[in-house]
Amino acid sequence: MHKDQEIDLALVERCRAGDAKAFEGLVVRYQRPIYNAAYRVSGNADDASDIAQIVFLKVSEHLHEYDQRYKFFSWIYRIAVNESISLLQRRRPEEALDEDSALEAPEDTGPEWRYRQRQTALQVQRALMGMKTDDRVVLTLRHFSECSYQEIAQILALEEKTVKSRLFEARQRLAALLPALRPG
Repeated sequence: MHKDQEIDLALVERCRAGDAKAFEGLVVRYQRPIYNAAYRVSGNADDASDIAQIVFLKVSEHLHEYDQRYKFFSWIYRIAVNESISLLQRRRPEEALDEDSALEAPEDTGPEWRYRQRQTALQVQRALMGMKTDDRVVLTLRHFSECSYQEIAQILALEEKTVKSRLFEARQRLAALLPALRPG
């Protein structure tokens, strides 16, 4: 068993036994990845914060349902993806992207580089927001959350070959939306 999974299982067991500090440990471990995944799917910082709060509320309410044969990571990401998709279905599709929440660059780079990075991040986020939710989810899980094909398959309850196919097609569609970023 992988060390991260061992840590997760120990925290889950402690949570189930009523240890509030253990739940805080799960929040600390997963708050940022859940927020980042929700942001990439929703395109809005406030929505991503709301989704993260809902995810942890649902985790606390349904922790007894978690099956330890599977990775906790996959289980919590599944909740986050479902909540993100639900929010998008309730929200107006033409709602604007929050441009002030673009990724920040490291401090040791020059202003020109930071500007280019911000513009690229905005282009990618706009392109993602113009894609179907299924495409956004698979791209987010693979490239922004760095999930393996197997993990994505577990999170989305799909076959691994289906994940690979969807990811290939989503990449093609994203590339078509970002011609200025293609090399050469």
